[in-house]
Amino acid sequence: MREIVLDTETTGVEPLKGDRIVEIGCVELVNHCPTGRNYHVYINPERNMPDGAFRVHGLSEAFLSDKPVFAGIAAEFAAFIADARLVIHNAAFDVGFINMEFGRLGLPSIVPALVVDTLAMARRKHPGASNSLDALCARYGIDNSRRTKHGALLDSEILAEVYIELIGGKQTSLGLGIAAAGSAGVGLAVTIERPVRQRQLAPRLTPEERAAHEAFVAKLKGPLWRGYLGLPEEV
Repeated sequence: MREIVLDTETTGVEPLKGDRIVEIGCVELVNHCPTGRNYHVYINPERNMPDGAFRVHGLSEAFLSDKPVFAGIAAEFAAFIADARLVIHNAAFDVGFINMEFGRLGLPSIVPALVVDTLAMARRKHPGASNSLDALCARYGIDNSRRTKHGALLDSEILAEVYIELIGGKQTSLGLGIAAAGSAGVGLAVTIERPVRQRQLAPRLTPEERAAHEAFVAKLKGPLWRGYLGLPEEV
């Protein structure tokens, strides 16, 4: 299962009134494990940077002036997230901006069924508590000391750790490869390799304990397990 943990930074909060994306950060997960494959880009929003937005992410008009416009990165970004489930904190915000940018270029919108909102997940799991990214880091013991300002790639990396905790921790990935293989087709044989012990362990039962056990079993009348093992009912 391929998932993309995604975050954006913008010029404001209202895409319908002209606010634009200025940064995109993505972290790829496969079976809930980071692959090391990321996507990160700064974007020239083709407009001014309001002071309020600058205080949040620190991306100035001067810094963004020589960066590509969204139309210049749209194809590679769309290819990176294609067919993946998108994991986003407060997904309505980021998806609204991305769909607005895609719409300007005639590209298809993100399918809502492919979006996982970690804010909604956190609110269900921790009702009544603060569920900001910083609060979730504190709750799960995730180091976010580098997060002095909002940054799309850093926030995606942190959110990937939070997401794994929200779905039950790193143990959730155990066995996923086997489960996926088993569901791929009817009659598919799955081979599980078990390690072979190089040196057998010494027996823990003494001869006296073994003899006592055998004497006890001999008193039982037709134990069920003998039938399961294909043994006669009585010795």
